[in-house]
Amino acid sequence: MSVPYLWLLVFFLTPFLIVLKISLVEVRVAIPPYSELITFVEDGWIAFHGSLENYLWLWDDPLYINSYLSSLKIAATSTVMTLLVGYPIAYAMARAPRRWRFALLMLVILPFWTSFLIRVYAWIGILKKEGLLNLALTSLGLIDEPLTILNTDTAVYIGIVYSYLPFMVLPLYANLEKMDLSLLEAAADLGCRPIKAFWVVTMPLSMTGIVAGCFLVFIPAVGEFVIPDLLGGSETLMIGKTLWTEFFKNRDWPVSSAVAVILLLVLIIPIVLFQRQQERNARARA
Repeated sequence: MSVPYLWLLVFFLTPFLIVLKISLVEVRVAIPPYSELITFVEDGWIAFHGSLENYLWLWDDPLYINSYLSSLKIAATSTVMTLLVGYPIAYAMARAPRRWRFALLMLVILPFWTSFLIRVYAWIGILKKEGLLNLALTSLGLIDEPLTILNTDTAVYIGIVYSYLPFMVLPLYANLEKMDLSLLEAAADLGCRPIKAFWVVTMPLSMTGIVAGCFLVFIPAVGEFVIPDLLGGSETLMIGKTLWTEFFKNRDWPVSSAVAVILLLVLIIPIVLFQRQQERNARARA
């Protein structure tokens, strides 16, 4: 067995099968040790003791459907916002003089050296009514009354864009930094204006970095728990928050496992379909 498949078996498939097993047991036997899903009976027959009751429960309760839809909406919107902010940063880094690039790269990476939780907590001090943002806007005369940003979806968007911005910038920078600039010179020689050259040359060539950055932001943002819990209000509905409540407060491990399995499928299926489409396109170009 090759190393990549062994890695997937140990760190992805095995934990997934454990979670899948828990999601199929009944609530009354949810707390470990769990009952066996499969037992051998007489004459070599196998008895299956699991059920889809937990999945049917999720389907019947609008809370879970709304949590999935809200998470997908917030994650998709945040990914687009992160791309709009991250692309100019990555482009500027890739076109900066070579002696500045390392320093600019360190400015993007340095926030990783601080705890994620501390960085999110810091935004509470910035976004609250008496926080730094309202203080600055009031001092500049831009607003008369402090804005209510904390405990809203706006605060969640700000927190996600800030926290995951490096995940968008780094793959984009790696892609743009390797781009052959002679293509832009050729476009200019043929009378192409800089803005048009960007859309017909730079943007298509950076599509690989855009897709990689969007996946790196969208996937963790869907299941995000810390940011909506600290910056979002009680009305902010995300599946990571719902899963945490089921697991730690309600102690309903089977239902929380079913939530996690569906979330994984929601994320994995589009990625697999996209990967297959990319492979078909690559074979068509070959």
